[in-house]
Amino acid sequence: MLYKDFYHYWIYTIKKNDVRPATFRNYELAEKIINNLFPTSTLGQLDDVQMQKVLDDYGKNHSKKTVTELLKKIRTSLRYAYAKGYIYNDFASLLKAHGQELPKRNKSLSLSDFKNLKTYLVKHTDNEFNLMVLLEINTGLRRGELLGIKPEDLHFDSQYYCIEVKRSIDPTSNDTKLKNKHSRRSLTIPKYLYDLLPTIKPKENGYLFDWFHFKQSGMLKELLKKIGITPTTFYGLRDTHALFYLPII
Repeated sequence: MLYKDFYHYWIYTIKKNDVRPATFRNYELAEKIINNLFPTSTLGQLDDVQMQKVLDDYGKNHSKKTVTELLKKIRTSLRYAYAKGYIYNDFASLLKAHGQELPKRNKSLSLSDFKNLKTYLVKHTDNEFNLMVLLEINTGLRRGELLGIKPEDLHFDSQYYCIEVKRSIDPTSNDTKLKNKHSRRSLTIPKYLYDLLPTIKPKENGYLFDWFHFKQSGMLKELLKKIGITPTTFYGLRDTHALFYLPII
């Protein structure tokens, strides 16, 4: 059996029912890469030396993170093949991920940039996207969790102003499940933000924020450039929240 055919069999008979649709999409994307890297390699021919050479060549033009994510799927598939007796050597653990060390895109903001961003956002709350970013730096929500907020998720519990995290929007599927069981949670937010969020008109799909065709990354880049702040991503804003978060008073 060709390795690429085995991988196809493995993800559609084993992994598809084990992972969320959004996660399975990553396995499908990896299949396209595997088809190109191992077009004629059979399971019986594969060994750590041959496969390592192919992965190292791939890593010459890709980041180490990209190679690592691909290798995780290759290792898991090979361990399944070994358990089933399709290969006779369990060499998956011998494979290493090598690739280019690219500058980190998800950098936390400096304290001065964080303060400048928050000041700008508070002064320009008439813009819906600004409110989304303001909510992000106050809560550290994942982008999909931000997009999954509905008006009824906001509530006051007689002491704290809260937002309930119940779902997450994925751009590649209709799956709205959260990442894991611990992702469903209640977060406190400042009163001024709690009062501002209801001013946003709910969308026809029932969600609070416009999904902007999932172009928030580009919109954030333009916003930070406009303010004169070092570029980062929504994940970088999550890290920024974790770094500078102060108890709400």
